[in-house]
Amino acid sequence: MTEAMITIDGREISRNQPPYIIAELSANHNGKLETAMRIIEEAVKAGADAVKLQTYRPDTITLDSQAEGFCIKGGLWDGRTLYELYEEAHMPWEWHKPLFDHARKLGITIFSSPFDTTAVDLLEELGAPAYKIASFEAVDLPLIEYVARTGKPMIISTGMADEEEIREAVDAARNAGCTQLAILHCVSGYPAPAEDYNLRTIVDMQDRFGLVTGLSDHTLDNTTAIASVVLGASIVEKHFTLDRQGGGPDDSFSLEPEDLAALCRDSKTAWKALGQIDYGRKSSEQGNAQFRRSLYFVQDIKAGQVIQESDIRSVRPGYGLAPKYLKEVVGKVATRDIERNSPVAETDYQ
Repeated sequence: MTEAMITIDGREISRNQPPYIIAELSANHNGKLETAMRIIEEAVKAGADAVKLQTYRPDTITLDSQAEGFCIKGGLWDGRTLYELYEEAHMPWEWHKPLFDHARKLGITIFSSPFDTTAVDLLEELGAPAYKIASFEAVDLPLIEYVARTGKPMIISTGMADEEEIREAVDAARNAGCTQLAILHCVSGYPAPAEDYNLRTIVDMQDRFGLVTGLSDHTLDNTTAIASVVLGASIVEKHFTLDRQGGGPDDSFSLEPEDLAALCRDSKTAWKALGQIDYGRKSSEQGNAQFRRSLYFVQDIKAGQVIQESDIRSVRPGYGLAPKYLKEVVGKVATRDIERNSPVAETDYQ
């Protein structure tokens, strides 16, 4: 079976390549363009492959209503209306071009999650190389179809979606013309406990959908993300901020620069460690072969003498015959005079 693969901005993404690390800027600009610029700069320093924005306005994602259904109860954003939250969190549309220009100048890929068709149109004007469908929009099949018709690679996050809903999203994307599609296993909790992630689902998703598969991780450290790479995740997305204590809507469950650098480093180390099926001796082991056990003569032996079991021991170093040949050597006749502490060789007996 052919390995699933997509390409974003010239970077191949598959299990045959190091994991693709996305730094999610989200609402962590906290209302300041300069902060958003600095987040991109720090993502570059950390070694991320891409930085991702979210493109919406409060009126394109919700309604300005105080009705009960529009009020958040419990959790990180308790007591706020959806409109209030998104008014604070949204990325002003006039920021997009300077942010895209800044990222391109620094050499890092930048794309976004559009939340309606007008956002897609804006991102097309900016030449976005790919699109991400957020978990809460995975059920918005018309939006997925609209994005698919751009012909760009698409990543769909699957938080809260069941198998049928994931299948519907995948089919909608493919039927509308998307030829480069990836899906991310996700738990839409902010933050999400590691035990909710059930990372074995990643393996099943790969088998079930045959797509490039990754992880959108909302846990507070990197353990879950790195573990996902061992299970075949080709993409890892984490929220990223300058300061977890910054007070913004997403700051508290985001990685700081040092954490992102560790994720970029350690996830690639985990990927390298996977390697391939190989039972042979590794390069780092070559110098230690001498410390394996082997057969040595422990007595002086004359030519023509019958070799007794007491004449031989299995010891380190490993320059003699392997210990499995002990019974073959015992009872044979020495072909030459042998000094004690000499390694046993096939030419020493007959």
